[in-house]
Amino acid sequence: MNKKEYEAVIKQPATIRYEYFIKKVVDYEEVWGLYNEGWASAQDDLGKPLIPFFPKREFAEGCAQLEWEGFRAKRIALDDFIGKWLTGMKADGIRPTIFPTESDTAVVDIEIITRDLEHELENY
Repeated sequence: MNKKEYEAVIKQPATIRYEYFIKKVVDYEEVWGLYNEGWASAQDDLGKPLIPFFPKREFAEGCAQLEWEGFRAKRIALDDFIGKWLTGMKADGIRPTIFPTESDTAVVDIEIITRDLEHELENY
């Protein structure tokens, strides 16, 4: 990915970045998170846990700063993300925060992201 594409995508609103995430993770069959002796996490305004996910390594690396400094991008196979991660997160009451930036993020319910990923997978 070149810098121009990175900058263009990162400037999009959260809803557009979410759509980009869905398409890219299905295209490449992988999701990216941040890891450093445990997965990066955050909290929503109510203090509920969130885990950030990204469509490409470069975007994850771009967020490895401030509270996530020292974290490294780590790949998750799409099948594992859908079959294990989302199921486990739902059971634990953790929601995914998709493609966060300094300005905003898309916090999505497990049912919605699962539906959107399965719908996109039907195109392949």
